[in-house]
Amino acid sequence: MSFSKSGNSLFFGTAPIPKPADTTLVDFEVAKLDIWNYKDDYLQPQQLKNLQTDLKRSYLAVIKPEETNAKTVQLGNKAIPEILTAENKDARYVLGLTDTGARVSAQWEGSTRQQAILIDTRSGNHRFINASLGRYYVSPQGNYVLWFDVKDQAWYCYTIATGQKINLSKATGTKMGDELNDVPGYASAYGMAGWLAGDKAVFIYDRYDIWRFDPATGDAFNFTKGIGRKNKLIMRYDQTDPEQKFIPLKEPMWLLTQNEETKQWGYFRKFPEANNLPEKVTMAPMSYDNLLKAKNADAYIYTKASYKQSPDLYFSYDLKKEIKLSNINPQQSEYNWGTAELVRWTTPKGYQSQGILYKPEDFDPAKKYPMIVYFYERLSDGLFNYIAPAPTPSRLPISFFVSNGYLVFAPDISYQTGHPGASAVEFVNSGVEALKKHTWVDAAHIGLQGQSWGGYQVAYLITQTNMYAAAWAGAPVANMTSAYGGIRWESGLNRQFQYEKSQSRIGATLWEKPELYIENSPLFQLPKVKTPVMIMSNDADGAVPWYQGIEMFTALRRLGKPVWLLQYNGEAHNLVLRQNRKDITIREQQFFDHFLKGAPMPVWMDKGVPAVDKGKDWGLELEK
Repeated sequence: MSFSKSGNSLFFGTAPIPKPADTTLVDFEVAKLDIWNYKDDYLQPQQLKNLQTDLKRSYLAVIKPEETNAKTVQLGNKAIPEILTAENKDARYVLGLTDTGARVSAQWEGSTRQQAILIDTRSGNHRFINASLGRYYVSPQGNYVLWFDVKDQAWYCYTIATGQKINLSKATGTKMGDELNDVPGYASAYGMAGWLAGDKAVFIYDRYDIWRFDPATGDAFNFTKGIGRKNKLIMRYDQTDPEQKFIPLKEPMWLLTQNEETKQWGYFRKFPEANNLPEKVTMAPMSYDNLLKAKNADAYIYTKASYKQSPDLYFSYDLKKEIKLSNINPQQSEYNWGTAELVRWTTPKGYQSQGILYKPEDFDPAKKYPMIVYFYERLSDGLFNYIAPAPTPSRLPISFFVSNGYLVFAPDISYQTGHPGASAVEFVNSGVEALKKHTWVDAAHIGLQGQSWGGYQVAYLITQTNMYAAAWAGAPVANMTSAYGGIRWESGLNRQFQYEKSQSRIGATLWEKPELYIENSPLFQLPKVKTPVMIMSNDADGAVPWYQGIEMFTALRRLGKPVWLLQYNGEAHNLVLRQNRKDITIREQQFFDHFLKGAPMPVWMDKGVPAVDKGKDWGLELEK
């Protein structure tokens, strides 16, 4: 239960009395089954996944206790399960959201078209205002409803008092959806920074800049004066008070900024109602985080880090002169660490790409170094991220391998719809070829490592080239035709939307373009593989079906290829238990040390570990 700010309204949940269980039958007479029906809003796995939540679900209602003959007004119900209220909860109207009757299409669309309905807290009357794909917001005072329509790629504002709807984006002449979107689905919005008190203005992001809108008129003003787009600076409002409800008028807005070209981070600042250019405060080859303002002073604390410097705490009045307050990682100086640098190259089709190259701290250009290529989609924005040398849940522990004498290359990848595998080949291989021109790259000893979507790309790459000496594929999809109709067990969702609209980027059904599913499935091209490959595929994986790793392993085994599979019992997509994280880190090092450095093969790779020795012999000893 919760009161509105004034105390005039009390909000609470109501729920229908659940149907009682049938107690006329003894337990062994009760059939146990799940019934799937094509008319169901949600597939049975999703229903079962959300069962406890649904059994406890209630629907928002309100009563005004001080009114004479006060009656409960039911706001939500089974048909309109989601209710959004204004921040102070004193507004007369709340916003109901429903996708009832449109849920089946989420199986292949990934999302549903929601109807937005204004509900009167006094009478319970409904007023339909919109239906679209996109997320809705209620302004803090409850005067406006805001949403981004992904189909129109535009922000809209609805004035509750007048019923007027305004296309806010139209006045900007600027694209407000993700300009780098490379999945077959609609581009998402960049988001919003917040509102001024009294719903006077709302601040919304484009790719680089921040726009200020008058929600009543739709008047648009480029708050950052276009310096973001002009200089390729990505500017975002950093709220320095976690309890803040509005953007304060009398305090500067701190704008966390990244240079898209150099990846450096820093801050600009500007007052909400000022008309001047944002003031540059600092830009540095560092990353900033957790900027917090003192309650009663213009003083700040924040963390600052880079690949070489772990995130320490700093104090400052202006973020120019600062005092370092902590030294959390002095032990790092005792170890060989590394450096991170941005590299650029041109792909065979003429695309400009970039990535991060990590080198050991004691790097000697006169020597040759083995290299591991690690990728997912785009990673270069993390150039100045600190990477702790912790046991890995599945990703490559970059700082660990760099410390142990490896180069690590993390290339960015952009995708062409229908050809995600070929896109990985285009960007990864060309980046590696560009680095191979340096004499200090040991071209004969380059490995691949990827997890999940990265694991799929590893599996695909080794069917297209023999340039890699070893490959590690974590939770890969090997066969898109069998994965397409499967279930993501952690959520109960069907996987079709992932291939048609989302990350897997096929952009068509299996029946419309079967040739694309086959083209992009490593399974159908495994006879070409000559690269030794390690697969991690866990039996409780709720994101990528466990059988995908099995299909790949058994096919390569049948073909006589060197292949291993690690199956961590009871573990999901990424390892959770620390003992398993430590174990996989050791085995990953042994795997790459053998194929890229010529170290002896461990027993578990050479002879295996029989089931009768499970839990007794780990096979980690190196062969002599």
